[in-house]
Amino acid sequence: MLISRLYTSSAKETESNKRTTMMIAEKVKFQLEIPLNSSKGVLFNCISTPSGLAEWFCDDVNIKKDVHIFFWDGSEESARMVSKKKDEFVKFRWLEAEEEGEDTFFELRIRVDDLTGENALVITDFADDDEVEDAQDLWHAQVNKLRRVLGC
Repeated sequence: MLISRLYTSSAKETESNKRTTMMIAEKVKFQLEIPLNSSKGVLFNCISTPSGLAEWFCDDVNIKKDVHIFFWDGSEESARMVSKKKDEFVKFRWLEAEEEGEDTFFELRIRVDDLTGENALVITDFADDDEVEDAQDLWHAQVNKLRRVLGC
């Protein structure tokens, strides 16, 4: 009887671990590359500074150390800036994902085409498998706001 209880308990724990692993594994990495007719410096300002981000990405941004608090329509989400390279990219990790042990992030990177010299914004993000298309649509909508800010 004791062996049966231990096995059942162990099986339940294993099943719980599988569900947790599956929840994390369901996040799908995706990338969008969107051409933008803007200088690197102006584009980098828009993706890396609170005032730049508040023009197109969110309603407002507050910073406390390395944590950016993004505000949208009365709600807020916090993300840690995990890396940044001037005129190249910024990379954030949502605190909620960090607390849940997820190895996800979102990155905004400027890519310059070697042949044409044109700039593009490369967005890397993660979403649940069944929400990738919605997440991509949201990014496209946000980048359309960025285009208006940049005048392109």
